[in-house]
Amino acid sequence: MKNNQQMTVRVKGAGNSKQKAFATALGQVQREVLKNSSNIILRIEPLDVSVVSAFADISTEKFLFFFLPRKKEFYEITLDVVIDVTFVDMSNIEFISK
Repeated sequence: MKNNQQMTVRVKGAGNSKQKAFATALGQVQREVLKNSSNIILRIEPLDVSVVSAFADISTEKFLFFFLPRKKEFYEITLDVVIDVTFVDMSNIEFISK
């Protein structure tokens, strides 16, 4: 009744810091798994994480083109996450009508 399956999910994340971009990407894993499956998911266990691409956009803003310079940072990351999914296959359950 309980099955295991390994799959690779590609997720993207963005944020003001490297940690926020990485955490946003990892938060997308469950959503991607649920979008591609109609079964009941019991557990999602990450086995491996690899970086596909990582970009940083750092720019300097100035008030009235001269005053108060500050740096703005924006990070974007794409990950391939290999996961082990434990699920209950709903097609194996026979429901009897009353």
